[in-house]
Amino acid sequence: MSSLTEAIRLTTPQFHARVHALAPKVAVFDCDGTLWSGDAGSTFMRWTMGEMNQPALLAPAQIAWLNARYEGYKRGAVSELAICGEMVQVYKGLAQSDLRSAAAEFFRNHVEPNIFPEMLELITALQAAGTEIWAVSSTCDWVIEEGVQRFHIPANRVLAARVACANGLATDRLLDVPTDEGKVASLRRVGITAPDAVFGNSVHDAAMLAIARSADGTSGAFAVNPSADLLRRAAAEGWRVYFPASASPPAAVGS
Repeated sequence: MSSLTEAIRLTTPQFHARVHALAPKVAVFDCDGTLWSGDAGSTFMRWTMGEMNQPALLAPAQIAWLNARYEGYKRGAVSELAICGEMVQVYKGLAQSDLRSAAAEFFRNHVEPNIFPEMLELITALQAAGTEIWAVSSTCDWVIEEGVQRFHIPANRVLAARVACANGLATDRLLDVPTDEGKVASLRRVGITAPDAVFGNSVHDAAMLAIARSADGTSGAFAVNPSADLLRRAAAEGWRVYFPASASPPAAVGS
C-alpha cells in the first residue's frame, strides 16, 4: 500500500475546518513549499548569481565558491545545515539595505505569483481569530521577511537563516539556521515548545511538526504539499496531509 493511500489527505474545506476546529493560540508555518510553491532560498541564490537575466549581486569568486558548495550539497557531501548557513554567509560585506531591496525585487517577480491562495486565506482567518502566527524557514531572513509581509506576519515573528550585521553590512557570523531539529531549537528560544498547529512540506520540517500539540489531544501537525519523504512520515505519524489546488502530489511510493 502506498504512503499516499495511507496518509489522511484533506480537501480544502476539510483542511480549513480541521485547523479552525483546533482553535490554535499559536500556529507555526514553514515557508518554501508550504506558503508558496518552489524553493525561494536556492532560487534567490541563483538570482544573485546573475543567472536570471539581471546583474549578479555576488562577485565571481563568491559565485564559484557557492556553486562548488551547492554541487557538494546535491551529492550529499555538504550537509543541509551547512549549506543553509553558507547561502546567507556568502553575502558578507554587502549592505543590508541592498540585500533587502534585492529580496523585495526577487520575491515580487519570482515568488509572489506562486503563493498558495488557500494558505493565505487560512492565515488571514486565523489572524482574525487571534492566533499568533510564526514563520520558520532555513531560507535567508531578507527573503522570508519580505515574503511573509503578504501574509501580514511581522518580522519579529520570523525565524530564518540570518547573519549578524555590523555598520549596515552583512557579516559571516551566523545567528540562526532553522532546519531539522534547529527549527525546534529556534522556536524554543522564543518560548514556543508546543505550538497548537504546525505546517510544513519537507522532511526538514518533521521535527517541528512532531511538537504540535492541539488542545483536544490530537496532533496539530499538517503536511502541506509534502515531499515523498514527508508523505511517508505523515502516513507513519498519522499527520493530516493537504495539497493546494496548484500543487501536484508526488508519485505514490512504497511505505
